[in-house]
Amino acid sequence: MPKVVDHDEYRKVLLEQCFDLFADHGYASLTTRQIAKALGVSTGTLYYYFPSKEDLFMQLIEELTTQDLLRATAQIEELSTLRERILALGDFLAANEDYFIKQTLLMMDFYQQAGVGQSRVNEALQRVSMRSRDEIMTALQLDNPLLATHVLCLIDGLIAERMVNPEMVSYREQAELLADLLTAYLENISGGKR
Repeated sequence: MPKVVDHDEYRKVLLEQCFDLFADHGYASLTTRQIAKALGVSTGTLYYYFPSKEDLFMQLIEELTTQDLLRATAQIEELSTLRERILALGDFLAANEDYFIKQTLLMMDFYQQAGVGQSRVNEALQRVSMRSRDEIMTALQLDNPLLATHVLCLIDGLIAERMVNPEMVSYREQAELLADLLTAYLENISGGKR
């Protein structure tokens, strides 16, 4: 009897293995042949699931984002106050800092290779950003996309600053400050109703 393969699950397994490969070597330095060899599959198998290295990477970014959002939401969704949810988000970032630094560096390498401007790459990164913003709105129970975008920018900036100056920046302190600022802002615009 022929082996039954769940193609979607197998594609996800290949993507999981690709993160460390790209993180260790960078997007630009790997060829499709090297990726296939490292994964222990033929190049034909790799092309079956991913028509190009760019497609593989874009799918990787989308899958990572999905998994990251699920993990973060699971830690936040049961908390009742905005402050608790923001602090939990800061703790989640701190606990997974190495991973998020690798992911940030990898995305920048990918973006640099693809070039700035309108492209399929930019569209994929925009989709990831929009999903992240929407999930922040849900997880923090915000109804303003501008506020969620601000939180997303803060997260990206914190990760970048921790790469450069880890002793000067604390996820917990920044989360506490963000909680104070957002709470005061929301109370101000709602006339103290929130």
